Amino acid sequence: MKEKLSQFHTAILIYMIQTGVYVFSITQVEAQYFGTNGWLITIPASILVCLNIYQIYWVYRLGEGQSIFDILEKSIPKFILAPFYLAISTVWALIGCLVAKQYVLIFQMFAFPTTNPMVFKIAIDVLAFMLLTKGLYNISKASTVFFWSTIWMSLLLLYYAGEFRIERLTPYIFKDGSNMLEGFFQIYLAFLGYELCLLLFPYTDKKTKLFRAVIYGNLIRTVSYTIMSFVSFGVVGSDMLKVMLFPLLDLLAYIKLPFIERIENLFYGFFLFTTLITLVLYFWAAGESTQRVFPKIKINAHYFFIILVALLISYIPAVLNRIREWLLFLGYIQIGFAFIMPMILIVLLLWQRRKRQRAAQC
Repeated sequence: MKEKLSQFHTAILIYMIQTGVYVFSITQVEAQYFGTNGWLITIPASILVCLNIYQIYWVYRLGEGQSIFDILEKSIPKFILAPFYLAISTVWALIGCLVAKQYVLIFQMFAFPTTNPMVFKIAIDVLAFMLLTKGLYNISKASTVFFWSTIWMSLLLLYYAGEFRIERLTPYIFKDGSNMLEGFFQIYLAFLGYELCLLLFPYTDKKTKLFRAVIYGNLIRTVSYTIMSFVSFGVVGSDMLKVMLFPLLDLLAYIKLPFIERIENLFYGFFLFTTLITLVLYFWAAGESTQRVFPKIKINAHYFFIILVALLISYIPAVLNRIREWLLFLGYIQIGFAFIMPMILIVLLLWQRRKRQRAAQC
């Protein structure tokens, strides 16, 4: 029997998936699109996430914990689903791969400007493959260790207590913003990752209380984003945030210790843990999908092929702006998947239930 995920490990897993490289620039997006007090936009974005989680909850309840792949295959022929499985696995693999590539390029820019970034990218992919081969249960335990290795960094915000000025927040809300709809979608991208709970159904039981764990994980992420953004707006101000590329890294650079120079490079290294979990979970999701198309191939072979193909594709976008464009496009697809897929699954489950009821009457 496979070990089931615990509620605590699942909550931490969701939080870690949502903690990508976007954390470095989210306050710049808030200031650019929403202007003054743009930090408040994280709250409605999180509420929308919770509504989507509730939608996914009904899939779990109606399907009685069935895998979403089993639900689809009971009503839709396999030859129709196969292209869909390959397409969505491609999206997941590229998201994970590009998040890692984005992290590597930023790391290279700040710490190792003369080193080929693909050297770091290959090293991260090797770590990801080693973790993938251990299975989801061990991945969740590793994510918990990584969580405790990084969550302490939130206490660094106390360093800026003396620099915080309430007047920098201004009494205005969302003034001097632009194209708020596009901005809201970009903020929502920072919360993506929770939708992978659709694939966790077979790995949980009643003791897990899956959706309570998913909500908890999202709330931890929301509180973290909100506090970080609130401090950034109070220390830097919305006008300065608009022109800063990575506000979080700039804030970390303000911290000075007498025995370490450029301490932000040390702090930045800790974010490798969150990036690694994001990468691993998206590769894991891609493997779950491709395994439905090629069930006879061992799962580790799926992971190796997915990582290899994603690595080769990651050579194409060579600059941060191009990677950001790719991630925005893939992110919009993922948002559509997060909302449309549960609707399709609910319709299929209701139709399957009605079909069973008719068969029982006959």
